[in-house]
Amino acid sequence: MMLRSLGTNGPRVAELGLGCMGMSEFYGVRDDAESIRTIHRALELGVTMLDTADMYGPFINEELVGRAIVGKREGVFLATKFGIVRDAVDPSQRGISGDPQYVASACEASLRRLNVDHIDLYYQHRVDTKTPIEETVGAMARLVEQGKVRYIGLSEASETSIRRAATVHTITALQNEWSLWSRNLESNGQLLAARELGIGIVAYSPLGRGFLTGAIRSSKDFSADDFRRTSPRFSGENFEKNLRLVDAVREIAQQKNCTAAQLALAWVLAQGDDIVAIPGTKRVSTLEENIASTNIHLSAADLAEIERVFPLDGASGARYADMSFVNR
Repeated sequence: MMLRSLGTNGPRVAELGLGCMGMSEFYGVRDDAESIRTIHRALELGVTMLDTADMYGPFINEELVGRAIVGKREGVFLATKFGIVRDAVDPSQRGISGDPQYVASACEASLRRLNVDHIDLYYQHRVDTKTPIEETVGAMARLVEQGKVRYIGLSEASETSIRRAATVHTITALQNEWSLWSRNLESNGQLLAARELGIGIVAYSPLGRGFLTGAIRSSKDFSADDFRRTSPRFSGENFEKNLRLVDAVREIAQQKNCTAAQLALAWVLAQGDDIVAIPGTKRVSTLEENIASTNIHLSAADLAEIERVFPLDGASGARYADMSFVNR
């Protein structure tokens, strides 16, 4: 795979990373053994960035990634996140914290679970509206000074928050949902601010939580505990409208001799050399399909045709049932 720079003067990482969240929660039954095989295969195929967070599981996803990278740390660009506070006893209870003391303690806990002496990229997972972002980023900057963190990033931060944060310390990456059906950052100032400030973009859920693969045809395809059952985009009329968009993309993919998933990933990567995509999977076969997308070239005509059948704001339904925790 090709390498891309995260930000103007940031580290170089493979253009596709691996999102590890679904290995531990949200997308059905866990299989730690298969997940670890997937991580190992990803590294063999040239993936460098592994993405996790303390809240995934909660907590157990970092432990899983930590086990998987034993003896392989030098080849891994390790990204994790803090800020969404969950209760291990009742994981449904959630809060947001950017309090400086919490930042420090969360980092120590992540280092312990990951079994590493430093984190390559440490994100504020969601902006805490009760704590000035300058204070949160100041605490993150101290972690860099202490050698516990190499680079810092933000996730789902608004244009205003991005600009304020950058006055305190260099922000290396903005992690945001970006795919054919989640393009908010293109019009709300996030992408503009990131590019003006030389911040790299890490696109999570570039396959629309699996929907853009074309494999999901009904809500019955989800297990009982799959969180997509509660997502507005996967419900009722929204589901049917979105399915028609995906079918149109799949027709273009067939013309390109690739899968709908590969076309969707190639589209994200074609939006700029400052973008790294982190599709998630816990299966080796899906991983290998995703990585093959890096060999697909989309011409200007291809991109125009994709835009025609799946335009900006074409998706029906909100990304989350509660949108108050994003773009803050």
